Amino acid sequence: MDLITPAPDAALPPAPAGPRSVTVLGSTGSVGTQTLSLLQDRARFRVRALVAGRNVALLAAQARQFGAEWAVIADPTAYPALREALAGSGVQSAAGAEAVVVAAALPVDWTMAAITGAAGLKATLAAIGAARAVALANKEALVSAGEVMLRAVEAAGTVLLPVDSEHNAVFQALADGNRASLEKIVLTASGGPFRTASIAEMRAATPEMALRHPIWSMGAKISIDSATLMNKGLEVIEASRLFALSEARIEVVVHPQSVIHGMAHFSDGSVLAQLGSPDMRVPIAHALAWPARMATPAPRLDLAAIGRLDFAPPDATRFPALALARAALRAGAGAPTVLNAANEVAVAAFLARRIGFLAIAELVERVLARLGAPAADDLAAVLALDGEARELAENLVGVC
Repeated sequence: MDLITPAPDAALPPAPAGPRSVTVLGSTGSVGTQTLSLLQDRARFRVRALVAGRNVALLAAQARQFGAEWAVIADPTAYPALREALAGSGVQSAAGAEAVVVAAALPVDWTMAAITGAAGLKATLAAIGAARAVALANKEALVSAGEVMLRAVEAAGTVLLPVDSEHNAVFQALADGNRASLEKIVLTASGGPFRTASIAEMRAATPEMALRHPIWSMGAKISIDSATLMNKGLEVIEASRLFALSEARIEVVVHPQSVIHGMAHFSDGSVLAQLGSPDMRVPIAHALAWPARMATPAPRLDLAAIGRLDFAPPDATRFPALALARAALRAGAGAPTVLNAANEVAVAAFLARRIGFLAIAELVERVLARLGAPAADDLAAVLALDGEARELAENLVGVC
């Protein structure tokens, strides 16, 4: 199937007069809050719906500040508190998994899909069917249900815009339109908090240590994925879906300064790279304003002050998660679904101190070995396989 990122000369179909309507799925998370920081101009943007997991206080404050039509909380037990917090505001409220999907399906010009993990899959698919453009920050949805999402994007004619800094960088590097001349892409990785740590140090790592990312400010799950390099593995799978590339044409290099976010290598020997400060508001703004650009308060890049840029290949011995993700992509079918589900369980177990840091990749490997790459051709099959992998991973937590 063809790549699902838009061609460089593509544009959104004409929008109705007035401000662009926006929904933010995952509004209280790291990406969601940074997205809202760029929506202050009421003449330019109008917030239809904000969706969050369980942070009632922040969701209610956001809904009031931006005059949202809807505020939806995924946790149904939090509904009374949300309703009370929004009393007299004019903001409509709802709660529960079905309400999240209904909110995602509201027709809008632009939706930020930033619900972490496979939990965001149904909502992201609903947004693809309803929004003129979907900014994708939930890589797990595309990893676990790649073919399902590819078909949904094709059927809806929705513009899918990558928000992960690496994929957004490649998207920008491909802006001259010469995709037929593309040889490979390169995704950069900071290396995380354990870039120079020994195996022994990593074996003794605590959640607090793993969450201490040296460059980026992110949520807990993605911070742990960055520490194991599983995040980069998931990004390799995502890049394969977005840009219609085989695993062999997607390279990863460790770049601790996080200044170059992605590169595109062409057949004439040219390499185009996107550079910028490590600030998620930059790729978010690119997706929000695309095909134009908008100003952001992100720090401006000063290469003279940085002084040097370093690169190294990832260490497969200390960071086996990247190889596991590559193997799952090569295996195809439901292997990426299994990988993602097992990883989510493993990360949660590590954060709960039920397993050690090195056991995260070990647990994922065990689940992959047991389940393999069964077919997952539709949403029902994907969700069933996801559940099976999670159950097996939970059962294996005690032996890792």
